[in-house]
Amino acid sequence: MPETALPGRRGQAARNDVVILDAARQVFLVDPKAPISHVAERAGVGISALYRRYPSKEVLLCRLCHDGLRTYIREAEAAAEEPDGWAALTGFLGRVVDADVHSLTVHLAGTFTPTPDMGEDARRANELTRDLVERARESGRLRRDAVAEDLGMVLECCAAIRVEDQERTTQLRRRYLALLVEGLAAGGAPDLPGPPPRPGEMNGRWRPS
Repeated sequence: MPETALPGRRGQAARNDVVILDAARQVFLVDPKAPISHVAERAGVGISALYRRYPSKEVLLCRLCHDGLRTYIREAEAAAEEPDGWAALTGFLGRVVDADVHSLTVHLAGTFTPTPDMGEDARRANELTRDLVERARESGRLRRDAVAEDLGMVLECCAAIRVEDQERTTQLRRRYLALLVEGLAAGGAPDLPGPPPRPGEMNGRWRPS
């Protein structure tokens, strides 16, 4: 059933919020150090309207990254419903790459202080990721030396691919995700070199610099 549009000022505020967040994503993915006034300019709203919703740049950055984390959780929960463990994992990776969740991680880590709610959601995301990896391993399709922490690195590798044309960016990301997924499959390359990422090893970059 379609969502009912919010009336009057509430509806306008909700529409403004969508526009502001989209503009902020575009601005800060290009330049994380850009002033918040650039977001207002791109969104076509007054700076006072932006500050009423987001009283500081840090609050806005936090919202952007938390929204990305929530998207990751939704996709992981949807993947949990897929009966085939390998299909669940690979389908999940493809959807998260298309959603461009990890571009925010790559560009905005260390630019704000994560909230306790973000910490809780990050733990939930880690649990869901471990479950997906375990199911893929039980299917016999995942290489034995791959771990849950490897998925974050795979997703960040894809997020680092960016050209001016968005459609071409999507095509290239899907291409290289396919290559990376092939490397995750059992029966492929010999044992991976070096130890895998340790749980929590990458968390330090979220501390504001």
